[in-house]
Amino acid sequence: MSARFDIGARVSVRASFPPGHVRTPFFIRGKTGVVTEILGPYRNPEELAYGRSGEPAMPLYRVSFHTADLWQDYDGGTKDSTVVDVYENWLDEAAGEARGETS
Repeated sequence: MSARFDIGARVSVRASFPPGHVRTPFFIRGKTGVVTEILGPYRNPEELAYGRSGEPAMPLYRVSFHTADLWQDYDGGTKDSTVVDVYENWLDEAAGEARGETS
């Protein structure tokens, strides 16, 4: 399976709140970040949690976010980042061109 996004791609995390066993943290949903690494294809853990096969495997990405964009009351450094591993089914192409930096 080939990855939909390249390293440096700006991606948006789906702002979805489905019930059940979800592996995408609440605090990144609806946020935009940059792919820093493609970790490879893995079985879907949301399906595995229910005893299903988790197939087909899907790419897992390491995505970097500006920490201040994730928490409104964040008072740390302006260059601080938060890195989260996110499965492809949670990602969409972000508006605008890939810049190779977080937004």
